[in-house]
Amino acid sequence: MTTTTLAVLVPLLPFLGALAGLLLGRTAPGFVRPLAVLPTLASLALAATVAWRQGGGQAVDAATELTPTGSVPVELALYVDGFAALTAVLVTVVAACVQIYSTGYLRDDPRYPSYAALVSLFTSAMLLVVYSGDLMVLLVGWEVMGICSYFLVGHYWETPEARAASLKAFLVTKLGDVPFLIGLFALATDAGSFRVTRILGAVADGGIEHPTLICLLLLAGVAGKSAQFPLHTWLPDAMAGPTPVSALIHAATMVAAGVYFVARLLPLFEASQAAMTVLAVMAAVTMTGSALAALAQDDIKRVLAYSTIGQLGYMTGALAVADRGAAVFHLLSHGAFKALLFLAAGVIIHAAGTNSLAAMSRMGHLRDRVPDAYWTMTVALLALAAIPPFSGFFSKEAVLGVAEHVVTGHTEHAPAAAGWIVLLAGLVTALLTAAYATRLWLLAFRGEGPEAPDHGRQPLTMTAVLWVLAVPSLALGGFAFRVLPDWFDGHDLTPTLTTSVLGTGVALVGGIVTYATWRHTTAHAARVPLGAVAAHPEGDAGLVEAEAIASHAPAYGDIAYAPDPSDPGRLLLGPLHRPAAAGFHLDVVYTALFVRPVRAGASLVRFLDREVVETYVRGAGALPRRLGAAVRRAQTGNVQTYVSALLAGTVVLAVAAVLVATGA
Repeated sequence: MTTTTLAVLVPLLPFLGALAGLLLGRTAPGFVRPLAVLPTLASLALAATVAWRQGGGQAVDAATELTPTGSVPVELALYVDGFAALTAVLVTVVAACVQIYSTGYLRDDPRYPSYAALVSLFTSAMLLVVYSGDLMVLLVGWEVMGICSYFLVGHYWETPEARAASLKAFLVTKLGDVPFLIGLFALATDAGSFRVTRILGAVADGGIEHPTLICLLLLAGVAGKSAQFPLHTWLPDAMAGPTPVSALIHAATMVAAGVYFVARLLPLFEASQAAMTVLAVMAAVTMTGSALAALAQDDIKRVLAYSTIGQLGYMTGALAVADRGAAVFHLLSHGAFKALLFLAAGVIIHAAGTNSLAAMSRMGHLRDRVPDAYWTMTVALLALAAIPPFSGFFSKEAVLGVAEHVVTGHTEHAPAAAGWIVLLAGLVTALLTAAYATRLWLLAFRGEGPEAPDHGRQPLTMTAVLWVLAVPSLALGGFAFRVLPDWFDGHDLTPTLTTSVLGTGVALVGGIVTYATWRHTTAHAARVPLGAVAAHPEGDAGLVEAEAIASHAPAYGDIAYAPDPSDPGRLLLGPLHRPAAAGFHLDVVYTALFVRPVRAGASLVRFLDREVVETYVRGAGALPRRLGAAVRRAQTGNVQTYVSALLAGTVVLAVAAVLVATGA
């Protein structure tokens, strides 16, 4: 087969698997698991073959026109360069791991057939985004992922949290998609085509008349899809879905789509210095704010969610300093260790038998009960904290290194201000990332919470996947920075001495300080009587409940438990802990700025409709109705009454005629 044919089959096979799964899920349940796993594995094999053949060389570019659409044609175009080839391999690897893992994680779930089909459709949509050479076809995959996320996040629709989270994710991402669509149309109008190659050609020739406006419109969609400030608030709440869904969304699909889109069209963004600066500020605010929020969360999945937001901030930061190689390098590295983190968290939750024990303050004695999760999550957290020689070190240093090059004037593709913003924010985030990674490890595996019931050994399909993902989390970066430049525009990805020392140094400081703080708080908590901890040192039960809710501590029945007194995050953040735990109250701000005005406007419209429009309509009908009632009363059916009325009328008319005549 030609490379073009193989590339077409990569997104097609999961789509066919999803279609067959939806059709046969009820009638032939025995085929559900093979239809979920086998097409995805076949897609992985084909994606790897396409990447091997492409080899970082000449891009595979093919297209056929679907139907005439006027002056700007829409074509079924395929464009596979080094970025697309490796990203497709990441998507299929993570999707295959998630499908295999889910056969054990959701083995007793009655809605597993629809779940597995939606995961396959999700995978197919992301692969369409990756391989598409036409922006309108890309938009199809972009929107299909949105609807798949709505259904998958709301998988446990019986719970109000899942229903609210799925609706929030859908609405917030659609809020960004509206300007995104306008930006696509404006871009195609300037370039005369939706084809990526022709758009980049128009950019090189200076044919884009409004690059700043177009880029800002496109960035709104990117911010929504990739959970960047200020449209990032949907991602932490999306943890209400099954944990394997979180691994898929956070590691390889949906949130990666926005970063990949900017990487694909980076020359367009480079044409606007203002857009690059906005991208840098967005990345800086996102990565530092999310790292602070992660340090304050109690739910392990929310910690990982904010971590994803921050790591995506690194990727957009690399794009802001005009290096898509560093951005996609971190995308690949992050995809491996973040998928591992979520799936290991799923093993912990599965071992406890309930989602409620995702709260780290309630974990205890888990290290020996889930050794596979313990060791593999340790590897993933070290990669997340960018400790050498784990993969996260090399990819994160590539981002910091290119920011340093901009600052020192070694490149002129990005403004120096963007370089300073990304470099300083990246170092601060490296410190905070190591801190919350250390905190998560300590509270999850060395915490002293109550021991949950043992639900037995985890299925092999779950634990084996963890070790598969541990390999790239440990070893990917060591050779990737030598090989990937041939795939990524030839830009050097070797860590630089300055940023390596600074980045590793601040990460070690963050980890050591967090560990020392944990030892201090643990020793202090051991001296506090248990009853005093449960009631709160200040004796205010209402304050305990408020703090538990604000920090997302678990609630069992009507009891909200106090936060763990040995949590080092509370001491490290100090007065920032409460706002950071609540996501800096951005949801409250959005409620005040948008939700309440919309509801007030809706109430006004309802009032006007009920009290004004309906009153007018009722009045317009009341007058004829009353006249009709009066006429109806006159129709008695009595002939004598009619004759009397006729005579009375005749007399009245005669008198009137006499009066008129006399007056005349």
